[in-house]
Amino acid sequence: MRISGMLGVLAVAAVVASPLAAQQDTTHGKMVSAVAKTNVGKTNTGKTKAKKENLKALAKISKDSAKAVALSKVPAGSKVRSSELEREKGTVVYSFDIKVPKQAGVEEVLVSAIDGSVVSQTHESPKQEKAEAKKEKAETKKP
Repeated sequence: MRISGMLGVLAVAAVVASPLAAQQDTTHGKMVSAVAKTNVGKTNTGKTKAKKENLKALAKISKDSAKAVALSKVPAGSKVRSSELEREKGTVVYSFDIKVPKQAGVEEVLVSAIDGSVVSQTHESPKQEKAEAKKEKAETKKP
């Protein structure tokens, strides 16, 4: 009777330990959630969905508010050519490429998604703009 009781205890211990062993990441020796491993997908830009969602969660101001701030920094009549939420210069920003009338290239205005301040404003010549587009295209093709 004692042996069967001990075998029962060992069986229960094995059942309890098996999910923990399944979650063990032997490469790093850390516990990793099975859900976290399987719940990350790729978007058509090559970035993970989880990363995009995390940036949205970190943003404290709306894209429309950030757009208004960016447009206030350029001459009237300027139009937003493209925009995206990204991590740049150590913070989460809305990046706007703005076409200014009668000016070659675009103004790139980075607005903090945290507090709405302008992080940077730079002019990109048509040549710089093409180089940046080429670089971004290459980054999206990476696995």
